[in-house]
Amino acid sequence: MTSRADRVIDEVTTAISIADLVRLAEQRMTPEAWDYVAGGAEDEVTLGESLTAFRRYRFVPRVLVDISGVDTRTTLLGREVAVPIGVAPVAAQALAHPDGEIATSRAAAASGAMFCLSTVSSRSIEEVAAAAPSGPRWFQLYVNEDRRFTRRLIERAEAAGYDAIVLTVDLPVLGYREREKRRGWELDVSLGNFVAPDGAAAAGEARQTDGEVDLDRLLDTRHLGLSWDDLAGIRAATSLPLVIKGVLHPDDARLAVEHGAAAVWVSNHGGRQLDRAVQALHAVEAVVAAVDGRAEVYLDGGVRRGSDALIAIALGARAVFTGRPFVFGLGAGGEAGVGRAFDILREELERAMALLGTRTLAEVRREHVAAAAP
Repeated sequence: MTSRADRVIDEVTTAISIADLVRLAEQRMTPEAWDYVAGGAEDEVTLGESLTAFRRYRFVPRVLVDISGVDTRTTLLGREVAVPIGVAPVAAQALAHPDGEIATSRAAAASGAMFCLSTVSSRSIEEVAAAAPSGPRWFQLYVNEDRRFTRRLIERAEAAGYDAIVLTVDLPVLGYREREKRRGWELDVSLGNFVAPDGAAAAGEARQTDGEVDLDRLLDTRHLGLSWDDLAGIRAATSLPLVIKGVLHPDDARLAVEHGAAAVWVSNHGGRQLDRAVQALHAVEAVVAAVDGRAEVYLDGGVRRGSDALIAIALGARAVFTGRPFVFGLGAGGEAGVGRAFDILREELERAMALLGTRTLAEVRREHVAAAAP
């Protein structure tokens, strides 16, 4: 008799698209967890348009090109990765599967891909590092109202072998997320970085209580009034490169570079913050122009195919990140589900590169994509 665990693995390994994993995840995740991961802000206009944005572009392939040995490798801040598709930071991944970020980071490491851990992860900085010690990994930082706690997070990430600090700047307050409000639901999983190793509170106001957690309180930066001037203190706290995540305006991209950012991450926070914000894909060319080669440029939002990554790279991004596909893979089948998501995206990317007539990512240029006819 086939066990439930075997059946789950069989269904995950036979998935042929991210959409297949999404359907499996919706069946297996609780309705509350599903809404938290799948939902966006207000009317979810930005969330919905993130998928259609990629459909506004068409490939212009070259033919009779030797495409033997297609190579998807690139470097991110000097660290080689096997694919230009990384795991974006997603909070509280234990909502999707008990193994949470442990499973996701292991699958990313096995795929040679970059993994970015959220400040609000269900497993701690140290636990995730120990689970996938050889994998490339970054730490995403929310600046807490307790400056000492923020500095300690940075120090812990550096000590645990993370390669960069990714400062998210588009969350001074939480977006108006109606799905969560309608359920009257609070985040009710453990948050590994907000409890000290001995179980005591990690910092004055950054406390986790038993049961419900006030996420707005944990992430409250309003008292701090975070501004460009604060970046100097963050950079002084670490020798790691700083990535600024949540940029859509080219002037902010210029300011990020002027304030020492090694990379600019174009993002609208997955449609979970300001509804009707411009799509990252539509903003990336202007950001690339503003940066003018002084920093690397990444993108997240709406990536569901390997060919989506190829479009973004043609428009100037060095790499893309995505969160929901990997968390849906996690919900569908734990580490195996995340690994399957990577397999699908990588195969799609390799085939799209070959059909486009490009053997390496360096060969992908703006002339390889065109706007779709109206």
